Amino acid sequence: MFSKNKDQKGNLASGDKEPQNKKENLHSPELAKAKPKKSTQQFLDIMGVRDNTVVLRDGTLRAILMVSSLNFSLKSVEEQNSVIYGYQNFLNSLDFPVQFVIQSRELNIESYLKSLEELEKKQTNELLRIQTIEYREYVSNLVEWGKIMRKRFYVVIPYAFTEARELGVMARIRNLLRPAEVISQNEKQFQKYNSLLDQRVARAEGLLNAMGLKSVRLNTQELIELFYNIYNPATSKNQPMTDIKQLNVV
Repeated sequence: MFSKNKDQKGNLASGDKEPQNKKENLHSPELAKAKPKKSTQQFLDIMGVRDNTVVLRDGTLRAILMVSSLNFSLKSVEEQNSVIYGYQNFLNSLDFPVQFVIQSRELNIESYLKSLEELEKKQTNELLRIQTIEYREYVSNLVEWGKIMRKRFYVVIPYAFTEARELGVMARIRNLLRPAEVISQNEKQFQKYNSLLDQRVARAEGLLNAMGLKSVRLNTQELIELFYNIYNPATSKNQPMTDIKQLNVV
């Protein structure tokens, strides 16, 4: 064991050094530096969501369509060929890129189980009440053990302000140097480019409908909920997002 020499008054003997005070260490310049003020949102590619459109930091716009699915294997050969030809026509008719996204999430039936629980409390017939309890437990265990997944299909349609034909070469170069300002600070240009994006969306919806697929464009609330669930998969299960109309957002 190591011990420090002290005199009878408890003072350190000459030659021994007083250890540095811990409080002084906590207030050292290295620890007293200002904390970073950047939020997580600043590291995302999304600058904002408005008018049913996602605005990215590079100034481009995105519209997202939720598309229904079909069981290809259960269709006849003629129906399958019709779907294939329809898909070929969909790809060949587009003069802009699209992105297909398939999202798999564990099925959440909490609201359904709560409705069964409320129904159980209202049952006056004891036999029906017991059957409701057993059914609720069966559904809960089925989803938990079977890990039933829910799949959703999306088509992402882009538009970039650099695609505007009326812009000259120099104007496009200037806009490339400040893409976010073109969208965020110029309301007239945003509305113009957003209307051109709407035309692409209508065209894609028509082609998808010809394939027998139903599609709907996600509105502002649904877009925010989509990205909220993507970036917060665990939190979103227990804390659903509030309606944006009740939030103080700009």
